[in-house]
Amino acid sequence: MNLAMLTTLQAIITQGSFVAAAQKVGCTPSAVTLQVRQLEKFFGRPLFDRSSRIVRPTQLALEVAGVAKDYSERLAALRTHATFSVSGVLRLGAITSIQTDVFPHILKRSLDAHPALQLRISPLNDSEDLLDALKADRLDAVIVSRPDGGGTRRLQWADLARQDYVMIAPAATASLVPSALLADYGWIAYDTALPGGRKAAQYVRRRFPAARSHMEMRSTDAIVSMVALGLGVSILPRPRAPLLDAYGVQVVALGDEAPYRQIALAWREADAAHRSIAAVLNIARSAFNGSG
Repeated sequence: MNLAMLTTLQAIITQGSFVAAAQKVGCTPSAVTLQVRQLEKFFGRPLFDRSSRIVRPTQLALEVAGVAKDYSERLAALRTHATFSVSGVLRLGAITSIQTDVFPHILKRSLDAHPALQLRISPLNDSEDLLDALKADRLDAVIVSRPDGGGTRRLQWADLARQDYVMIAPAATASLVPSALLADYGWIAYDTALPGGRKAAQYVRRRFPAARSHMEMRSTDAIVSMVALGLGVSILPRPRAPLLDAYGVQVVALGDEAPYRQIALAWREADAAHRSIAAVLNIARSAFNGSG
């Protein structure tokens, strides 16, 4: 038995299937199955009920996962504890919407907690460009919108926050029906050159095929400003609360079928033991959770 097997066990329980767990930990479903069998051999008892199509963890599996989670968190805390020196240079990048939202808090907390760690911030702001730079070793870690497929296995991934898409509309509108708002105001598209913009466009074309965009913007701040002036409505990841409050726009929920994006920190597999990345990941998690 090794720590990787315990991580895989936790992933199966949280993700709900062997296939999803394989994507989470970056290996094949057959490798996940093999690790489970090795764990079951170690404990001498089954860890999952396989009598139905849904794989259900046994009580033993839940107990083992609980112990493993506590063990992992304690190890992670030791890696980022103040008694360990975190220093040097870390090349970090983030998508545009995070740069004007949580990212400044991450930088401030990093500076306060690890003054010897120099964060060198990339001017890149698109998920695909940032990931290309990461793979090419021009960056050490990036905060991006995780690809729908889970992301390449060449990289390590840590999910930070789920952001649901919403419609934003002018404050004066009387209707809160998305189809009516699109018909009345027109559609300001979130830049379809971005993965997040393409996801929004796919949703609009699927649910509202008659809608046509008359404007396309990359900056979510600019989109909110345009909507506030009644120039259209838009569908995009929920903007930060201070921006919505400042412009007084309305937020219209899209229901259970609303698209979403997963914000994650990514770094190269070769840097899995990089103490500076572990420190920034710990700070990023607390910043996205609004704690600390």
